[in-house]
Amino acid sequence: MATDLPRGREPVLVGVGEASADAEAVALMVAAVEAAVADAGTPALAAAVDRVAVPQGSWSYPDPARIVAERIGAPAARTLLVELGIPQQRLIDDALLAIQEGRSEVAVVVGGEAKRWARARERAGLDAVETAQEGVVPDEVHRREGPLLEPVEVAHRLWDPVQQYAMIENALRAADGCAIADHRREVAQLWSAMNRVARTNPAAAFPAPLEAAEIDTPSADNRLLAFPYNKWHSTQWTVDQAAALVLCSADTARRLGVPVDRWVFPRCGLTSGHAVSLVCRERPTAWPAMEVLAAAAAGRLGRPVADAEVIELYSCFPAAVRVQQRALGLDRTRVPTVTGGMAFAGGPFNNYVYQALVTVVGRLRADPDALAVVTSVSGLLTKPGLGAFSGRPDGRPPLVADLARQAAGVTGTVPAVAELDGYEGPGRVVTYTVTPEDGEPARVVALCATADGRRCVALSDDRALAAAACTEELVGAAVRIGAGVLTLR
Repeated sequence: MATDLPRGREPVLVGVGEASADAEAVALMVAAVEAAVADAGTPALAAAVDRVAVPQGSWSYPDPARIVAERIGAPAARTLLVELGIPQQRLIDDALLAIQEGRSEVAVVVGGEAKRWARARERAGLDAVETAQEGVVPDEVHRREGPLLEPVEVAHRLWDPVQQYAMIENALRAADGCAIADHRREVAQLWSAMNRVARTNPAAAFPAPLEAAEIDTPSADNRLLAFPYNKWHSTQWTVDQAAALVLCSADTARRLGVPVDRWVFPRCGLTSGHAVSLVCRERPTAWPAMEVLAAAAAGRLGRPVADAEVIELYSCFPAAVRVQQRALGLDRTRVPTVTGGMAFAGGPFNNYVYQALVTVVGRLRADPDALAVVTSVSGLLTKPGLGAFSGRPDGRPPLVADLARQAAGVTGTVPAVAELDGYEGPGRVVTYTVTPEDGEPARVVALCATADGRRCVALSDDRALAAAACTEELVGAAVRIGAGVLTLR
């Protein structure tokens, strides 16, 4: 293998690390980077770090990368903060390009969350005090382009991801022609299979066994969030978890003495920055942008993404997994995770891709001939990311690209009614969800097609309708819409 190793500026992933402890988020990030440096097998890497990138989390640090850089002994490193709404894969891609172009020799990507730590302190009557940074700004801030939501989604308070993913889930059921009971069973079986993987993951935050019936049945410990999703269908972000990646050029890896058995080779780093909100998607059940990424990856890899020996799909909610299975052409009987997914391994906010890569890299080192594919989701199933990695080089640099233009060209859109009272007349339910009050179905939230060819959001506080919509299909129903309220016709 040594004679086949890349040289020069070709980037390699040499270290991965994770941390979980009762501590604030930046302390976990530092520990994760230290673990990643140790994983690479040479302490000299830490002082050689010249770039640290962090995805925005729920914490308030203005420049957490600077704290990380200083604490690992690389105070001169360039610091980057990447806003919400940018795929986690993009941070990896930017590091790959910086190394290829000679702007970096050793790059770190790190993120972390400490929601469990903060909640525990608050419950104990203590302040969740974070390390202060006064008058500090990152060297670079990467900002997303365009809004995440349409005005009507904001007006209807549809910024809660579980509601939008539940609406996508119900649209999938209707498109498949599946009965509600059968659909719920299918989703719960997928999630129970993910849970079985988490039981084998020593880093999983929630590895306790859960069978399909338990996941599907609302209870005091598994409350309804948005039909058909209960608590254990959802990503669990009240965790204390951080993860870090260390990448460098092949020549730097040699110079610093990184053992070759630590090297992992990026094959693809693909994203799409094109975003269309759920309200405006012609097909709520499809993700053409991810299909574009899959086709580009297949061209670079010489085989379909679905053939990869290791698959880790971003798994914030079942709909995200199920839409990706279709977009990537995966066998739906295959369990698409090696970690257990975000409901059971833990889903630290805006950081899960790096957590997953710790496990994925371990698989590739154990089986260097394997190919691994890891996906990311940004926004509400809007901006995809796809990374492909192998334990052996193939003599070519990685394909790194933002395929937003190609994604825009294949993504069908429908105009949206912008205001709550912007449409009055007949409509048809495209998809819907039901939200609870005091644990019981209370409110129908529907995405509707209007008679004039637009889409709008409409609500109903009719509890009888809300209860019925949990057992009887509402997709396709004829409705009357006025001032943002729907009634059955």
